[in-house]
Amino acid sequence: MSNELAFLERLLEEPGPSGFEGRPARIWRDEAGGFAERVWGDVQGNSFAAIGEEKRPRVMLAGHMDEIGLQITHINEKGFLYFGGIGGWDSQVLVGQRVRVMGREGDVPGVIGKKPIHLMKPEERKKVSEIENLWIDLGAGSPDEVAEMGIRVGDPAVVASGFLRLAGDRIASRAIDNRVGAYVVLEALRLLAKDPAPHAGCVAVATVQEEIGYTGGGARSSAFSLEPDVALVVDVTFSTDVPDVSKNEVGEHELGGGPVLSRGSAMHPMVFDRLVEAAEAAEIPYSLMAAPRASRTDADGIFMVRSGVPTGLVSIPNRYMHSPSEVVSTADLKRAAQLLAGFVRRLSADASFVQG
Repeated sequence: MSNELAFLERLLEEPGPSGFEGRPARIWRDEAGGFAERVWGDVQGNSFAAIGEEKRPRVMLAGHMDEIGLQITHINEKGFLYFGGIGGWDSQVLVGQRVRVMGREGDVPGVIGKKPIHLMKPEERKKVSEIENLWIDLGAGSPDEVAEMGIRVGDPAVVASGFLRLAGDRIASRAIDNRVGAYVVLEALRLLAKDPAPHAGCVAVATVQEEIGYTGGGARSSAFSLEPDVALVVDVTFSTDVPDVSKNEVGEHELGGGPVLSRGSAMHPMVFDRLVEAAEAAEIPYSLMAAPRASRTDADGIFMVRSGVPTGLVSIPNRYMHSPSEVVSTADLKRAAQLLAGFVRRLSADASFVQG
């Protein structure tokens, strides 16, 4: 697993917030080039890698590679940078963080500042820190100094929270959601390169802009171009093995407990059934999750493309989602890749997902 983790670490270390995914995309495509039959990208920024591309049924494996981040909105007369959020942030976790601003000449380090508690009035101390009341300090003293660093309005930034190995098989990173999805679909393709499916072809896709993809993001455009017969999406979901998380609301999912299989909304019931069969055949543990309205993943952008794509969702339990230190189990990543590969191998040439 060490070489595989080396790839995962490289993938997680590279900053790539929504709309600015180029750097992790290059790492993903370089890795895919070592075993895929064809690797390519598109104008949207999605990355593709194929095994048995000409076979049918064609399976799309999708995991988004973007992460939440920040974007510079204003540089004031003292050289402080104001910013907005790319994706959904709990602004409380941003206070005091170190950041990497992605400038034209490379990353520039900075810190997020706010008024010290000593200078706050009692009522101010009780208020939540809003993003618009925070700023990035690069150490510069003027807009000209900021410009000399290669930084301008519109540049993205990420929290400077790198890859961290914890006890056992747990890892932490700011980019778990959902760089691990892009990792899992490529690892599934690697397994299929070693032991190909007898009938089905497979295309792994590292999609873009899921965190801001209110119209379907890169998942929709890539599904439109691929015309898959079936799609499997890999994302993260809430791990409920920590304090103060309601199992009544999101189900019971724990790190190391295997992938989570979703039912409802965008998920096709026949795809779900086949995922369960593949998991049980391979003795892969799993848990179930209900999605009564929407999955809030790339599945929502795929399942209604063209005349419809039968779609399944495989999720990785994740602690502390949308924070600088998300935590997952690498065993769950490995099992998810095995499940995807097993699903593809079990497809017959005449596999049908027509209901009724």
